Amino acid sequence: MSEKLTMMDYVKESSRLIGDNVKRSYDLTKQLVDLYVEREYKTIWIVASGSSYNGSYCARMFMRHYLKTEVKIVTPYTFVNFENDVDESDFVFVVSQSGCSTNAIDALKRLKQTGKLGIGLTGNLNSDFQDVTDVLIEYGVGVETVGYVTKGVTTLAEYLMLFSIESALRKKLMTLEEAETLKLEITQTAKINHEVMVNTIALFEKNIKTFTSMTNAYTMGCGANFGTVLEGALKIGETVQVPSVAYELEEFIHGPNLQITPNYTLFFIDGNDISSHRIAEIYHASRAVTDRVFVLSNNPEIDDEHAVRYTGTVSELLSPLAFLPFFQVIAFLATDKLRIWLKHPLFAEFQNRVDAKSASYVHSET
Repeated sequence: MSEKLTMMDYVKESSRLIGDNVKRSYDLTKQLVDLYVEREYKTIWIVASGSSYNGSYCARMFMRHYLKTEVKIVTPYTFVNFENDVDESDFVFVVSQSGCSTNAIDALKRLKQTGKLGIGLTGNLNSDFQDVTDVLIEYGVGVETVGYVTKGVTTLAEYLMLFSIESALRKKLMTLEEAETLKLEITQTAKINHEVMVNTIALFEKNIKTFTSMTNAYTMGCGANFGTVLEGALKIGETVQVPSVAYELEEFIHGPNLQITPNYTLFFIDGNDISSHRIAEIYHASRAVTDRVFVLSNNPEIDDEHAVRYTGTVSELLSPLAFLPFFQVIAFLATDKLRIWLKHPLFAEFQNRVDAKSASYVHSET
């Protein structure tokens, strides 16, 4: 009998898959690209929740930059009930890695009621999505049986970036040479992704007392890495089971910082861009209150003891592909060391009362 794969196994797979999916970029994205280039759209709507929402956010800045159009990300419940005023100038698709999320299924039904094509992106073609979509597209994640998705977030963000490159090529918004350069840069993020994973493991081991005694967590970043910190907060919250909240960098010091004490654990992501110096300033200010402050950064203004470093450079727009393991590794190792994969016994009653997945969903715990 084969050994059951863990969340960490899928984190390790992500770097390999980044390179593999670049090689098949044209074929992987062709279905969605064909639909998008049929007409001139003013706005792209991505309807997604949870890690799919966060993965989409990781790609949003890249998409806006290279497709020269607005990209709007909305949760399925909001789309179904409040915000679905789409018209012919809007390109809309719904994302669910499992293809069994009831809110995403409802969003597809609502989308079709508006007269739009029901386009669904998923990691599972044999899911309930196949019954409610007009066009069903697999985005290149492969199999991921652990509910706390990691590989799925990275591959979704990469898929949306590759979709943007292939679409921009077709729409003559970039040259073939520019596209090939971007694809090479995406391939190179795989190496940094792996290095961040390894170096975060080392940071965890050096600070194991801190990471296994978290009572809360704040995650801060900006630009493309606001998506990274959104996923970081979600991953820590759902695994380590402590309150975990993401803030845009500057917003953190406009209210949320007022409650920090020496017991608070703070995480910063430095995208190596215009915000790098500001992150260092807020990092040092935070350290005046709590020693439990960590950052992914190559900025020499930040001490090595509390930082995860990496070699080489990565553009801010692509950096989420390389930086996501920072949170994924900490979440897994803290939960595993504490042996708290199981939820409170009363949580089963919560699940009995409220469904988030369809009956065909098979949940696998780590």
